[in-house]
Amino acid sequence: MKSSSSFYSKDTGGNVKKELKLKKMKVTKQKRHRRIVRFYTACFGFHQPFKVLCDGTFVYHLLENRIIPADKALADILSATVKLYTTRCVLAELKRLGKSYSEALDAAHNLIIARCEHEKCKSADTCIMEVIGRNNSEHFFVASQDTDLRKKLQEVPGVPLICGLRNALFLEPPSASQRQHVKTSEEARMHMTDSEHHALKKIVIKKFAGNEEAANSSDENDDLEDQAAGLLEKRSIVKKQIDIKDKPQFKRKRAKGPNPLSCKKKKKHENKNIHLSKKTEDGDSTMKRSRKRKRTRKQQKPTEAES
Repeated sequence: MKSSSSFYSKDTGGNVKKELKLKKMKVTKQKRHRRIVRFYTACFGFHQPFKVLCDGTFVYHLLENRIIPADKALADILSATVKLYTTRCVLAELKRLGKSYSEALDAAHNLIIARCEHEKCKSADTCIMEVIGRNNSEHFFVASQDTDLRKKLQEVPGVPLICGLRNALFLEPPSASQRQHVKTSEEARMHMTDSEHHALKKIVIKKFAGNEEAANSSDENDDLEDQAAGLLEKRSIVKKQIDIKDKPQFKRKRAKGPNPLSCKKKKKHENKNIHLSKKTEDGDSTMKRSRKRKRTRKQQKPTEAES
């Protein structure tokens, strides 16, 4: 038989692995949600505290799965402070549903009521669609469990959606239509509008016109407009030929040599030795040249006879 200690050690190891896996999943989920929130804040101007518009289905889901307090759970997803909103039409719909939704109705009464301006109460999905409008000017996050409502809101630009899955909440990524809307709006900003083009033409006309009378005269204005348009076209053609970009190009700073003030100076005594050696060599050469050969007369050796 296997010992009980080995059995427990395996069990604890499995639990540790599960905990690590859950932590990793939680971190990836938080990163994904932060990326989505950053997209809406940068592209559509959402700001803190975020406003969350809840319908009856979402409130009922929170109470069923005991995701309480709701504002804290939503703040954890969005990583910011949150204000919860609902509408009168949503409250009226929860009231019509009866006793099974009485707890959800009591909880919904605690939320801030957004203006829907309906004299007669409409269905919750139509009311929310009208509150959001064409471009979600109030910057609402919409929290709902209604799939049909969420599909409709995915086509509206700048509407982030929140839904619940069991005891967890999820922020849906932006739809393809919302991303396409952002892309087209950015491209439109890059190009010049008709009003801007007209204003630029006027500036060029004033520069070319010498006096105000010439600028106001219709015939001359037509000629000047043609000249201005031609000048703008020429400039664009020249820019394309020379490959000049609109934005200024900055040169990168390259690594320079060492600072001469921080470097040690060369030792001078080496140079002196070199000069001295050169001088001595020159002196030796001159001495050698100036030497005169002295001839001495040889003394005659005594002969044998004399000796």
